[in-house]
Amino acid sequence: MLDIRPFSPDHAAGVVDVILPIQQQEFAIPITLQGQPDLQDIGNFYQKGKGNFWVALDGDRVVGTVSLLDIGNDQVALRKMFVAASHRGSELGTARRLLDGAISWAREQGVKQIYLGTTARFLAAHRFYEKNGFALIEKSALPAAFPVMVVDTRFYALALD
Repeated sequence: MLDIRPFSPDHAAGVVDVILPIQQQEFAIPITLQGQPDLQDIGNFYQKGKGNFWVALDGDRVVGTVSLLDIGNDQVALRKMFVAASHRGSELGTARRLLDGAISWAREQGVKQIYLGTTARFLAAHRFYEKNGFALIEKSALPAAFPVMVVDTRFYALALD
């Protein structure tokens, strides 16, 4: 049974075990844990203001992640949306449950817009976000506080009003 819950420090190693192999092996992005200081201090980086970080657990194993980073103005950045290959697909619904939980949280916090950036390579992610109501936007339409990652070339927004 899959369980979605807010991150706690005992999930830290599991989070890295899900995210790094997807970044490095599946998508050949030359990134290290040292290059992602947010992953080394998830509580202080994401779990403040209108932000949070969630994990999908299969038993006690982390199999998915998603976060919202509070960027001010009732806006958040959706980040670190990753699901282990073993738990992907609409029949399992891991990504959908993570995203739905994050959107529900955002609404409860009074968030007005959710923004995200992704790479051109993540074609399945593009379809997933579009199917879930996100609209493709130009980089110039992002709020000034949005943290653009070097690898991000496609940007999406979801209005919650």
